[in-house]
Amino acid sequence: MVNPTTRAARATRAIHATRAKVKCPALFFCAPASGQGKTTITAGIARYHRNRGLDVRVFKTGPDYLDPLILERACGAPVTQIDLWMVGEAECKHILYQAACEADLILFEGAMGLFDGAPSSADLAEYFGIPIAIVMDARAMAQTFGAIALGLATHRPRLQIAGVIANALAGERHQQLISESMPRQVALLGCVGRHPDIALPERHLGLVHPDEVADIDQRLDALAEVMAQSGLTKIPDRVEFADHDIAEPEMLLGGSTIGIAKDDAFSFIYAANIKLLEQMGATCVYFSPLNDRAIPAVDALWLPGGYPELHHQKLSSNDAMRRQVKKFHASGKKILAECGGMLYLMNSLTDVPGERAEMMAVLPGDGVMRERGGCQGMQIAPLPQGELRAHAHHRTRCENTMQPIAFGKRLRHSAPGEPIYQTDNITASYLHFYFPSNPKAIAKLLS
Repeated sequence: MVNPTTRAARATRAIHATRAKVKCPALFFCAPASGQGKTTITAGIARYHRNRGLDVRVFKTGPDYLDPLILERACGAPVTQIDLWMVGEAECKHILYQAACEADLILFEGAMGLFDGAPSSADLAEYFGIPIAIVMDARAMAQTFGAIALGLATHRPRLQIAGVIANALAGERHQQLISESMPRQVALLGCVGRHPDIALPERHLGLVHPDEVADIDQRLDALAEVMAQSGLTKIPDRVEFADHDIAEPEMLLGGSTIGIAKDDAFSFIYAANIKLLEQMGATCVYFSPLNDRAIPAVDALWLPGGYPELHHQKLSSNDAMRRQVKKFHASGKKILAECGGMLYLMNSLTDVPGERAEMMAVLPGDGVMRERGGCQGMQIAPLPQGELRAHAHHRTRCENTMQPIAFGKRLRHSAPGEPIYQTDNITASYLHFYFPSNPKAIAKLLS
């Protein structure tokens, strides 16, 4: 239950919000690289405060689908992506301002390393003046820990570095060595030991979907207590957030119904994409290519990415759904297919062990999983309907495809990006599109 003091604080912020500026405690969790434990730390702290009745909002930087699902489960509120390029500065301001008006605490999880990418997590933290907690895996370090912490903390003087969190410590002696290595200029916020029994499981492309982890809530509650024991649950300093007016989208999809594939095979869906479709007047309905026998009565299909390669035999054996997809395609209604959704429409999909399964065969091509490699990163999709901001993140290759109509444009590299395929009624690519970057283009693709 939320205490009266918290309610009073929210009411005060609501009054001051009319001035288009509001303050809320906020902290940004970053790291020197991927795999340092940012999601675990962020989720544990979010869960701790949520369990004590606070309204906690969490944001994930960059294009990520799986971490937000874990963070959403931890804090009990929707988790949206935030990125100065993909989402845009104005929309970022508006989103954070709204969160600050309602929440008791805002947490951010960075992507990759603190300074990786353009824009990076450091760029976002600096833009909004959010203090940074640097999460560092100390597994293979002792005294060197302090030197790396000092370098990260002082590399860009304009950043507000709250301190460093030492993660994955082996025991008391290890913690002592880490503590002794810390320079006076950098605070050691807390030390977290190794807890393999409550670690968040992973697979290729990232963490395992929380719905597939039977004891996910018990793990998150246990992580919350670990954070408390590690001294990491102090409420951070307040940050001021200013509003930015955002125009409401036009009703470009009024009266239409969009069918969206959503199950264990297709789950890479931005909440912002759904919100935009609904703001443009569309009704969104969901169906499962894995388990359902029929597609709902809809005007267009959106097949998002996910893990079809983990379920390709079951997708293939659902004969009723295969007939439905082919019938829908033959009707001429629009289909938008991203990454795993595109593979689902092709002739076949082969997993890492080499097991092949027949797919829908309405788009030329054969998908093949790779043990290593793949593609990731932000790209612009130059579609005939208009440019969309997007990103790629996959570990398959496609063979025997049709001629692409265009290729994605990489932000910092001249090589062609992901191919984009388009027929009379199918638009397909490895790219995951961020719909709010061009609502009119999305309306054309689905209307």
